Amino acid sequence: MSSRRDPRTYDMERLRAAVFEERGGEVDDSIPQLAAADDEFCAIALALPDGEVRGSVQARVAFSVQSAVKPFLFALALVDTDGAALDRIGIEPTGEAFDAIKLESGTGRPPNPMVNAGALLTAALVRGDDVEARDERILAGLSAFAGRALDVDEEVARDEHLLGDRNHALAHLMRAEGTLEVSADDAVAVYARACAVLVDAEALAVMGATLALGGRNPVTGEQVIPDRVARDVVSVMATCGVYDGSGRWMRAVGIPAKSSVSGAIVLAAPGRLGAAAVSPPLDDQGTSVRGRAASQRLSDDLGLHVFGSATGH
Repeated sequence: MSSRRDPRTYDMERLRAAVFEERGGEVDDSIPQLAAADDEFCAIALALPDGEVRGSVQARVAFSVQSAVKPFLFALALVDTDGAALDRIGIEPTGEAFDAIKLESGTGRPPNPMVNAGALLTAALVRGDDVEARDERILAGLSAFAGRALDVDEEVARDEHLLGDRNHALAHLMRAEGTLEVSADDAVAVYARACAVLVDAEALAVMGATLALGGRNPVTGEQVIPDRVARDVVSVMATCGVYDGSGRWMRAVGIPAKSSVSGAIVLAAPGRLGAAAVSPPLDDQGTSVRGRAASQRLSDDLGLHVFGSATGH
């Protein structure tokens, strides 16, 4: 392995050009807006502890955050329930698809907050007396993570809600088990709107950095969440963030991450930096093909593998 490079001078365009040659994968078609995504779109960004944000070409092109929102919903739920959310949801990997119709045997809890069942529940646990209040709390929280005001793509939110049949099934199942206290439709509506929040690679990298740096946003200096919450979230990202590919991801890339059907991957390298890699074509596990390649190169070049040697050799 080459010696560790400095992220402040790392050649982002060279990295993008290298991974752009990856041609595998298929664009998700679960909603029309995702099916229409440009399969040539590719962006990479880094957010450093001093607040510097470095992005490649297209790093300011907006897209819906989709499943990359899940770590941040988990964080907000932990804050708003004073940690009691940990009693309501498991934290073990499943080895199954992100939308599997499955809850923990004997408890009725979702297996972890990075699958859809878990995210439906964490979104419902965020503070608010109704759908609108929880929507506002989530958007404000995500904006604090990003260090700037974010918006919602209303068409995406509508279609996520209307076409999310498996999410409705999961919500009804949790209602039947007594796990979900709000109505199934309200839970799906809030989660659908959270998935439809618009970010770009630079914003998502800052969000990842906020988790990586103990809950402190490196751009604004705001302590968005307590250090303990950030630690808990990043730990679950490491074990569950890439679904049934999480073990292979941690061996090869070694950076806690969360993948997304929009082709986004948010990475949180503890104590080091945040990163995002975005490109719509996905592999069989629902992870961006180019994003995975970019993440592995970043890990190797910058010495970010959490189990790597301190010398970087």
